[in-house]
Amino acid sequence: MNASIELSIVVPAYNEEGNLKRLYTEIIKVLNKQLSYEVIFVDDGSSDRTWEIINNLNHKDKRVTGLRFSRNFGHQYALFAGLSVSNGDAVITMDADLQHPPEVIHKMVSDWRKGFKIVKTIRKDNMKTSFLKKTTSRLFYKTFSLLSGVDLSSGMADFRLLDRQVVNKIIQNREVSLFLRGLIEWVGYDSCVIGYTSNDRYAGKTKYSLIKMLKFAWTGITSFSTIPLRMSIVLGLLSSFYAFYRLGYAYYIKVYTHDAVPGWASIIGVLSLLFGILFILLGIIGEYIGRILIQVQGRDRYIISDKIES
Repeated sequence: MNASIELSIVVPAYNEEGNLKRLYTEIIKVLNKQLSYEVIFVDDGSSDRTWEIINNLNHKDKRVTGLRFSRNFGHQYALFAGLSVSNGDAVITMDADLQHPPEVIHKMVSDWRKGFKIVKTIRKDNMKTSFLKKTTSRLFYKTFSLLSGVDLSSGMADFRLLDRQVVNKIIQNREVSLFLRGLIEWVGYDSCVIGYTSNDRYAGKTKYSLIKMLKFAWTGITSFSTIPLRMSIVLGLLSSFYAFYRLGYAYYIKVYTHDAVPGWASIIGVLSLLFGILFILLGIIGEYIGRILIQVQGRDRYIISDKIES
């Protein structure tokens, strides 16, 4: 580690050509001249001029460095890659779209110097935040906290400061399915929370579609909890009890009454219910088995095709 660097700022970027120059300018404005720093941009397989702009910023300022993925591996892997090559005594991660306000950096560094190993941020929704986003965000964090036993607050994102001790512990992790918000909360260490009001995206469109958000939520829950598997057992037992009940009921009607009437509707209904539950359970189990397979294959989580050093 380069001891002369006090602060590293890691910024994942996917098709953010319209934001990088402005973000760099804003970061430079707020950083103290006495503070030694580096800015690490991680190009997550962009198809626009993102990598070209990172190169241009490096030619202008050697404190700007960059990594380029061979393809789009995802936001969490881009963050992890940036953490892995960072040199600072503390590392701040933030998005490239300027929704994470750079002016909060001063407060984050100040709290770190007070002794906090992790400085987290909580987003305060502004008036433009949609009702759907607010609701789904709260629902996800409550569900995740309930199932995993790791408490995440609504509005918590990947805008945070990590002490070098925490970073070293994080990058030792070998999980393929990365969910850094949960992992950072899980490792512990002294922490504090700063509230901020998110800005509007400066340029471009959000890369998180509804499908990507749902996938991200599912990755987070299954990475930190085996409760879905335990729920599968409970559902399996309940459906089995119901099946035996229907079997006993059919036997009783057939042997002790004269009300037995051939009926396909009830048979189809019961079979549909049981097979529906069965396929759900197999899907949940298959998800975990698939994760085990990916983990034991030992493939690289991401591939770096280019690198810009200071």
